[in-house]
Amino acid sequence: MEHKEKIKLLLVDDIPTNLVALEALIERDDAEIYKANSGVEALEMLLHHEFALAIVDVHMPGMDGFELAELMRCTERTKQVPIVFVSAGGQDLNYAFKGYESGAVDFLPKPLDTQAVRTKVNVFFELYQQKRTLKQQLQALEKIRLEQESLLAELQKTQAELHAAIRMRDDFLSIAAHELRTPLSVLRLQLQIRQKQLEKGDLSRFTPDRLPKLFEQDDRLVTILFRQINEMVDIARIRAGTLYLEPSEFELGEMVREVANQFGEQMASVGCSLHLDIAATLLGCWDRFRLEQVLINLLTNAMRYAPGTPIHLSLSRAGQRARLSVRDGGPGIAPEYHERIFQQFERAALPNRDNGLGLGLYIAREIVEGHGGRIWVESSQGQGANFVIELPLDLACVKNGTDR
Repeated sequence: MEHKEKIKLLLVDDIPTNLVALEALIERDDAEIYKANSGVEALEMLLHHEFALAIVDVHMPGMDGFELAELMRCTERTKQVPIVFVSAGGQDLNYAFKGYESGAVDFLPKPLDTQAVRTKVNVFFELYQQKRTLKQQLQALEKIRLEQESLLAELQKTQAELHAAIRMRDDFLSIAAHELRTPLSVLRLQLQIRQKQLEKGDLSRFTPDRLPKLFEQDDRLVTILFRQINEMVDIARIRAGTLYLEPSEFELGEMVREVANQFGEQMASVGCSLHLDIAATLLGCWDRFRLEQVLINLLTNAMRYAPGTPIHLSLSRAGQRARLSVRDGGPGIAPEYHERIFQQFERAALPNRDNGLGLGLYIAREIVEGHGGRIWVESSQGQGANFVIELPLDLACVKNGTDR
């Protein structure tokens, strides 16, 4: 059963027998009655309790009822408490005016009429109860309003995120279509030219000394297509939360050397020299395939944006972490782009460069952070770029893949 809080009533009179008699007249189960023998004692009670009504005797030594009422009206906490005066002079108009000026709402003349006292108390109790109910309703409405505002803010946030996701999807499809169309168009054009030459019986472009060049061109276009398709697949996996890491124990320096050896001819073709600085054995537990993917992306970017410059690939130990860096001598990256280039579709765009989809570094960051590591760039405009990766050396291997 719900507990109903009792309504508090204050009785003020310097004569104890009057307080007892007045309390007996009220006789309410829902009332909690406080009795004060002076104005000072009444003020102390008023500061600690919320009263529905104060019944105050006018004639009291020290502070009379009028003075108490004036003090109550000057205090924020007590100025709304209704005051009913008890006095033998209540029928005197001047006396009544003074009482109303002091803040009284009514008078109870002596001798007290039992029915009148109960009626007035009932009226003020009912008004207080209505006031309290209204206050509770307003508080409930305010709570509902705040909840609705919070829900609306969440809906607006979700809507903004949805719009951003739709824009990102549209951007992705637009960029992907454009980037895929370019190598496909070139490949198709080359095939059409070759087909026409074959139809005419012109075999001048298919001599043994020219065929390797044709194969190289086709292989480059197919490689670009595969890279872009793989990036799209990885993005889809990241968004779906299904980019899995499959850690295994291996020596990181051995993997770095193996990847570096794969870039020998490519480096030479763009005029880059690759310099290795590999530390002593760094054994750890990582996803080898994914880390190879990250390193290949960094080396590819270095060749793309810094052709004709030396590229330094180093691996060292930094406390309980392995530190891998790829530094080039290219045009560099302005500080304001250091974070942006790791976001989706952000590219350090340069003229006459194959800039790709702008997803490689984003995917690299997801892979590195999935290992509990971090990746960043150190660079300034015109001073080259140094991409740094740190990976924990104490990462425990697990049999099953880790969802990223």
